[in-house]
Amino acid sequence: MEREKSWLTSGAFAELCGTTKETLRHYKDMGLLLPAHRGDNNYSYYDVEQFYDFYAISIFRQTGTPLEEIGRCLERQSVSETAALLREQRFRLEAERRKLEHMDFVLSSALHNLKLQSGSDLIPRTAWFEQEHLLALPVEELEELMVPTASEDEMLIVVLERCQALSSQYKIQTDFMLGAIHPPVSRGTPGEISHLYTRVKEKADFPYYKEKPAGRYLYLCCRGRWDISAGYATLWHYIREQGLETTGDFYACDLAGFILNSVEKNAASMISVRLQESSGLE
Repeated sequence: MEREKSWLTSGAFAELCGTTKETLRHYKDMGLLLPAHRGDNNYSYYDVEQFYDFYAISIFRQTGTPLEEIGRCLERQSVSETAALLREQRFRLEAERRKLEHMDFVLSSALHNLKLQSGSDLIPRTAWFEQEHLLALPVEELEELMVPTASEDEMLIVVLERCQALSSQYKIQTDFMLGAIHPPVSRGTPGEISHLYTRVKEKADFPYYKEKPAGRYLYLCCRGRWDISAGYATLWHYIREQGLETTGDFYACDLAGFILNSVEKNAASMISVRLQESSGLE
């Protein structure tokens, strides 16, 4: 680095700070970060200690603090004002972090679903499924919120509004891709829907939480149709023919979701049920 005495030229100081001379010039013009020295040659120089002034400005800038507000904070050198500003920026960062985590959860879920729905239509297969966390809405509760003559679209509105309200109330993150839970009525036979669900990012302590346990599942995909009754029939016959032992609930879920499901030819759903460990199918 170029030095005169222990001073740094604007180019050397910009290199130390990982910025550009243009940025330093902008901060200088605003009176935000002025060079500490002027040499005999009439050039401006910075002290190395000013690295921390630049670093503070950079941190504030990355949290969205306007330069004018940064300037006032640095000028006043008030401990209480600086602490208040730092607390405000931490709050903003936390909100942004939650948004990014939610986006990552939604996109990861969508990619996982699209990978699953690429399989053959109505062909049963097995796979290990990881644990999933669910916001599960009892059907009886939802029916109380609907008028008896509600259309499918009106019913969907009620379900989504309820998911939105609970997500906000309990501060949970969901991907809003819907599914249904069928308790079994006998071996290999799903009963009536007991809950509609949407996945949430992590385990949460709230009344509507349910867990879809990890395990080896029998599943099939229904592609190109909104009516998945053929999928239930195919899965039931396969379980009977293979003499499989299942355990727990049946799960039906949308795979195409908000990305592709507005066109029936792109629709994709999955029906799955966990196999007992003693089941012989590999």
